[in-house]
Amino acid sequence: MKTRLFLLGVYLFTTTLLVAQTQPKKEYFAGECSKTDISVDGKLDEPAWLKANWQNDFIQYEPSEGKPPGQKTEFAILLDENHIYVGFKAWDTHPDSIVQRLSRRDEFDGDVLAVQFDSYFDKRTAFSFMVNAAGIKNDFMISNDGNTEDKTWDPIWLVKTSQDDKGWYAEMRIPLTQLRFEGNEQQTWGLQLGRLLFRKQEVSLWAPASKKISGFVSQYGELKGLKNLKSRKIADITPYVVARTDRYEKEPENPFKKLGKRNRINGGVDGKIGLTNNLTLDFTINPDFGQVEADPSEVNLTSFETFFQEKRPFFIEGKNILSFPLMFGDGGFSAENLFYSRRIGRRPHNSPEIQDGEFIDAPEFTSILGAAKITGKTKTGWSLGIMESLTSEEFADIRNGKQRSEMVEPFTNYTIGRVQKDFDNGNTILGGMVTSVNRNLEEKQLDNLHKSAYTGGIDFVHKWHNKDWEFNLSSYFSRVEGSAEAISNTQKSWIHGFQRPDATHIEFDPTRTSLSGQGGKITLAKNGGKLKFMAATAWKSPGLELNDVGYMRQADNILEVVWVGYRIYEPFSIFRNLNLNLNQWTQWNFAGELTGPGGNMNMHTTFKNYWSFHLGSNFNGEGLSTTELRGGPAIKLPGTKNIWFAFGSNEQKKLTGEVEFMALKGNEKGSKEMLNYNVSLGYRPSKNLKITLSPSFTTNNDELQYVTQQEYSGKTEYIFARINQKTLSASLRVNYNITPDLSIQYWGQPFLSSGKYTEFKKITDGRADDYTGRFRNFAGNEISLNASAEQYQISDQVQNKLYSFGQPDFNVKEFLSNMVVRWEYLPGSTIYLVWSQTRNHSISNGNFDFRNDMTSLFDNKPYNVFLLKMSFRIGR
Repeated sequence: MKTRLFLLGVYLFTTTLLVAQTQPKKEYFAGECSKTDISVDGKLDEPAWLKANWQNDFIQYEPSEGKPPGQKTEFAILLDENHIYVGFKAWDTHPDSIVQRLSRRDEFDGDVLAVQFDSYFDKRTAFSFMVNAAGIKNDFMISNDGNTEDKTWDPIWLVKTSQDDKGWYAEMRIPLTQLRFEGNEQQTWGLQLGRLLFRKQEVSLWAPASKKISGFVSQYGELKGLKNLKSRKIADITPYVVARTDRYEKEPENPFKKLGKRNRINGGVDGKIGLTNNLTLDFTINPDFGQVEADPSEVNLTSFETFFQEKRPFFIEGKNILSFPLMFGDGGFSAENLFYSRRIGRRPHNSPEIQDGEFIDAPEFTSILGAAKITGKTKTGWSLGIMESLTSEEFADIRNGKQRSEMVEPFTNYTIGRVQKDFDNGNTILGGMVTSVNRNLEEKQLDNLHKSAYTGGIDFVHKWHNKDWEFNLSSYFSRVEGSAEAISNTQKSWIHGFQRPDATHIEFDPTRTSLSGQGGKITLAKNGGKLKFMAATAWKSPGLELNDVGYMRQADNILEVVWVGYRIYEPFSIFRNLNLNLNQWTQWNFAGELTGPGGNMNMHTTFKNYWSFHLGSNFNGEGLSTTELRGGPAIKLPGTKNIWFAFGSNEQKKLTGEVEFMALKGNEKGSKEMLNYNVSLGYRPSKNLKITLSPSFTTNNDELQYVTQQEYSGKTEYIFARINQKTLSASLRVNYNITPDLSIQYWGQPFLSSGKYTEFKKITDGRADDYTGRFRNFAGNEISLNASAEQYQISDQVQNKLYSFGQPDFNVKEFLSNMVVRWEYLPGSTIYLVWSQTRNHSISNGNFDFRNDMTSLFDNKPYNVFLLKMSFRIGR
């Protein structure tokens, strides 16, 4: 868990950056100029700047709140008909210590200057423009009074920096089309400015802030002198063309791979149109995301679906507007949401069965025909987000002399709508959200999919006592419709388990053609002051189904959480700051059965030498798992306890490091042991080159790992085993920035994971009070391995064969890499040159041998993709 406390972004845009309510609002009056008055070169030597209203009354926020800053900072703001100009003078008595570091946009460090505008003047939303001393931009939108950042927002603006023996300077020109405001004769905006003195990790602000007060945007100063501003509508159209070639090993017998190559040319259009000054239409036609980095490798042996982060630009920009979180905090459930954009363009649902001698060419992902979204906020406090997306039907081509095709994904329409209304200066918020998925199911093999899926929810937030206290209430529902087969599959899926033979509160109905459910959450939190706490509960009924366009790990769940935290913000002793946290949680299913008691203690600190340290311990008590048997009866799991720590070095240095360690042990002797080691090493040999190596190694020894289930003689046996799993990965990143607009980025990751299964057993009584009474290991004469067939044979005591199952041992090897050359040759117009490589190999011996595994991995022929993408922005 990498801590970037030294970045200004951490301090400026979290809920702990605040202005005391008791202080009067600071005011700044902007001056006027014409576009010809200013040439943006970072020097600030034009007459318009010399006459501007320069202010220098900044105050320290970090590390010592309220004290004078170590270095003087001045700023001025000017306006012409179409732009707003911001000038900074960052004076420095030691100019040779100014830190300039080149990186890609939104990823910089070093000395920083920032300005933020609350142009809605709703005291909840702001637009942030930041630059470091090397001229690297960082820009994002702020919402929810500082609780939420959208770092994918990339407006078109110009900034230049310069440096001399007195300090460094920044000159910004921001088109008014990139901001949202109403055209009025006189208006006022919220305003905040800040500076990060990197070598001292000192943050100073123009509008004073206190970490002890909740809220951020609501505490800005005020920008005045805005006269006769006309509202502006953005209009950008960006066509693009992509040339791609795939290179892979030839397979003479395979008609799809006999040439060892495939060439394609594609094109599309992205656009951003201002419907009004406050509402913007973003659209994409035939989008291409070839420059996006691949998901990291993994082996998932759990009953829960893996959550992958969204990386596609169209879907991550403005994603917070379309968010409806089901839970709270930052634990395993925090990703659950009514909208999970990775569902759009997902891997096809259907995997055709092929006969001996047949070859198949199936699409890896579903093609997105187009998508559009309308987002914005009105002057009356209404926030709006609507997204519509269409994905095409997809076919797999199958050949063996004759050619046939089979549909693997139907034509699908996705609709998402979100609305919120502010009251009482943002202290009260009422909102709602709806989603729908509709599929055109023409072919029988797709009858197992939902024909339609609908979800909706309402949420209410109220803050009081200077926003120190917060009450949050939300409720949501779902309804899916389809064939009896589709709804049966949903009922029997692991996250629902309607067919569980021991369930008393749910019942499987094979004739159903629809399924409905509901859920919600209630939280009460104190966010202000040094002592903070939250009490919360959340629930999801057994019939709740969100995974057509949302993300939900498990239904049939009731959770309560209590969290208490204490913050020491001011430096003391050897500490720069200190955070202490205590958590307690309990989970039940809707039958009232205990499924997960637990607790956690953790602390986080930064020392005065800028090193960091983190320490924590978790305890999970015994509870019923209704998913471990994958549709079978519940089983008591013994619970675990763990301890973890991490420490990191001063990230101002050229050579940096971070080490993490976690040790976990089962509450029953021998039931589970896990060790996890993570290391991150960073090296910056020059201001424009950064190299990061992050190896990770995990060992997992679990006595109760699910293997399979087998039916015989009218009953089902659930087979488990002890697994000894070892996983090694190493992520290498190289970032080289030639200029602020031209960069080369490389990412590569070898991944090795092996699992050896021993001590096979069957579940006998999953609810037994005694741990060893819940299963019985197979005796030596009951199980045998047919090595040539890779099959285990189960027999009874007199050697009558009962059933067999495949050997589960695995050894998975994968290498993923991605190199991207990015050149923004004009503002908003970009050229990408991409090389992606994949290597993978797997065998079923379960042995971990680093040297042999790496050798066999790189002996395997790679799959290479070379891609050239060029876009050209047309707009204003």
